[in-house]
Amino acid sequence: MTDPTTTVEDDGGRGAAVAAGAISQPELDRLTDDIIAALKTVFDPEIPVDIYELGLIYKVDLSDDFDARIEMTLTAPGCPVAGEMPIWVEQAVMKVEGIKSATADLTFDPPWDPSKMSDEAKLALNMF
Repeated sequence: MTDPTTTVEDDGGRGAAVAAGAISQPELDRLTDDIIAALKTVFDPEIPVDIYELGLIYKVDLSDDFDARIEMTLTAPGCPVAGEMPIWVEQAVMKVEGIKSATADLTFDPPWDPSKMSDEAKLALNMF
């Protein structure tokens, strides 16, 4: 039997996921904020913006057992750090207090495009 999870969308369509059920709402809010903060510490080496603001994180599901599953993409399928980036994401999320495990899965459906970036990222890259 799997743990129930619920995904909540934050502003800009970037997913911050939280679980329903055994985790209290205040704890869920803290974990969501801490997971987002952790994701913002990971940068694409070729772009001076974190992967969260770039819109590379599509979804994060958190189970009642505090296991995080991150669905993410890359700016391009041939990205030179395709093998390392999911590991960096898992390591960052594992630093969040209370998280038992973190798994990052790559997807290219839908493919990433600049419309997925936050206004902050667009501003940093002069893309307005």
